[in-house]
Amino acid sequence: MSSLELLILSSAPNAGAVLPALSLLPHTAHLGAPEVSGLLERRSYDAILVDGTQDLVAARRLCGLLASADVDAPVVAVIGEGGLVALSAEWGVAEILLPTAGPAEVDARLRLLHGRTEQQAQSEGEVLTFGELVIEEATYTARLRNKPMELTYKEFELLKYLAQHAGRVFTRSQLLQEVWGYDFFGGARTVDVHVRRLRAKLGPEHDQLIGTVRNVGYKFVRPGTTSQPQPESRTESRPERRMVRFGTDGSDPAPESNVAELLGRSIQRSGR
Repeated sequence: MSSLELLILSSAPNAGAVLPALSLLPHTAHLGAPEVSGLLERRSYDAILVDGTQDLVAARRLCGLLASADVDAPVVAVIGEGGLVALSAEWGVAEILLPTAGPAEVDARLRLLHGRTEQQAQSEGEVLTFGELVIEEATYTARLRNKPMELTYKEFELLKYLAQHAGRVFTRSQLLQEVWGYDFFGGARTVDVHVRRLRAKLGPEHDQLIGTVRNVGYKFVRPGTTSQPQPESRTESRPERRMVRFGTDGSDPAPESNVAELLGRSIQRSGR
C-alpha cells in the first residue's frame, strides 16, 4: 500500500482528532492552521483535508479560497453527517469524508482521488506525436518538423480533436458539436473551411494527415496509412469482338477471301 502525503487544515490538536482512521493507515498526515497562509511553505501534498466538523461556515470559506488559489493538490472536506445538507458544488471540493469512516473506506477514497488527479494531470500535459507532427495540449502548440505552426485557436482545437481520435471518422455535424460547441449556429461549411486551412498549413507533404471520407466527413490519418482504401488497379481484358462468317451450308467459318465468292453463289441460286 503506497503512502500519501496529506495536509490537514484544522485547529484540532492532532490529525487523529479530525479523522481517527488515519492512525491505522500508512499515510503521512501534516497538521496546519485552517487558513490559506498555511500553504506558504509550498510543500507538495497528495491531498489537502479541510476540517469541517466544527465550523461549517469557516470550512466552506476555506475550501473556496483554496479553489480560487489554484492549489496543486485536490481538496477534501471532512464533514459530519449533520453537515452534509449544507454541502454543495460551491465548496469546490474533490471528495468528502465522514470523520466516522473506517480505515478501508478512507484509504479507498484517498487512493481513488489520487489516481484521478494523476490521470487528469497526464491528460492535460499530453503530447501527441505523428511522425513529424507534434501536438502539445498544455501549451496549445503544434510543431511540424520542429517548427511551430501558425494556427488559430479553432484550427488547433480541430487538429487536436481529430488527432486524439486518429482513424475515427467524424461527420461535419459531430465536429461542430465537439469543437465549436452546441451553441454554435454556423453551418457545415465552417468545418470545410478550417480543414482546408489546416491542410494548407500542413503543406503538400502532410496534408493527407486529414483525410476525407466521401459523403461522411473527415478523419485523422496516421502516417503510413491511406485516407481511403484505394481500389485495386485492374485492367480487365475484354474479349475481342470478331465477325464470324459461316458458310452457306452451316459449315465452319469461311475465310474472308472466300466471302465474295460465297455471296455470289448465293445470289445465283436465289435467281434460279
